[in-house]
Amino acid sequence: MVLQTELTKLVGIKHPIVQGGMQWVGTAELASAVSNAGGLGILTALTQPTPEHLRQEIRRCRAMTDKPFGVNLTLLPAMTPPPYAEYGDVIVQEGIKVVETAGNNPGEHIKKFKDAGIFVIHKCTSVRHALTAQRLGADMLSIDGFEALKIPFIASGGFGDGTGLAAALALGAEGINMGTRFLCTQEAPIHHNIKEQMVKATERDTALIFRTLHNTARVFRNKIAKEVIEIERKPGGAEFSEVAPLVSGQRGKQVYENGDPEFGVWSAGQIVGLIKDIPTCDVLVSRIVKEAEDTIRGRLGSMVVSESKL
Repeated sequence: MVLQTELTKLVGIKHPIVQGGMQWVGTAELASAVSNAGGLGILTALTQPTPEHLRQEIRRCRAMTDKPFGVNLTLLPAMTPPPYAEYGDVIVQEGIKVVETAGNNPGEHIKKFKDAGIFVIHKCTSVRHALTAQRLGADMLSIDGFEALKIPFIASGGFGDGTGLAAALALGAEGINMGTRFLCTQEAPIHHNIKEQMVKATERDTALIFRTLHNTARVFRNKIAKEVIEIERKPGGAEFSEVAPLVSGQRGKQVYENGDPEFGVWSAGQIVGLIKDIPTCDVLVSRIVKEAEDTIRGRLGSMVVSESKL
């Protein structure tokens, strides 16, 4: 038995579980492992330094799995924006069938991908942005809130086990998107110390930064995150230039490479409170699906009884 949803049917995967695009982590090793486990693995385009490096990573991933996988293209404000259009061209040229877009003003990129016959999942955090992406032609949404939508959606944020998957399906989602939980797997290309830190953590070990800069991000609570928050709290607020040296992407990359959890900011959701082990992607996905099936058939199914038995 499997859980069949619009997500599994439309993108051709076995289980309704998507590995979210994550900077420095969405490489061929992790994406192929998730896809081989029956989910949808996602390469992160901007983890690769150039569009041509992305081309090579796509080809490397294809050599590691014959299952569907996608590519994430996140569009964010930057002092020196990356060549988004060129990354998009490589995605089209390499015949990618599924793209996860995220960030600001995705219209031209969604059109490019749709014109190439690519299935577009747009990732967003508000219904307002979801409705815009729907109007722009996205095929599916990955979102934290989902009222008023006419296209299928994937529930995103706070998922890491089968009861969460069952709950998302019950609320109308076609599957779940997991980021933090996939960080803590054998195949995730980050230092083992960081994975161990996540296993030890509770749901209280995360923090919100950039709230005063209107670009809120949830990260692991460490000395750098606390320093950023203190700077933001000063009277009159802070400019991004004041925290930029602390939150640079290169510092976060060094955390994953060298294993020092205090060196920079790194993404972590509150789901860390439920992480108790470091399994393979195959074990994790299989466990989540079995838990979801048991919840749906067992606990939830047992609640539906004939009136004659009341």
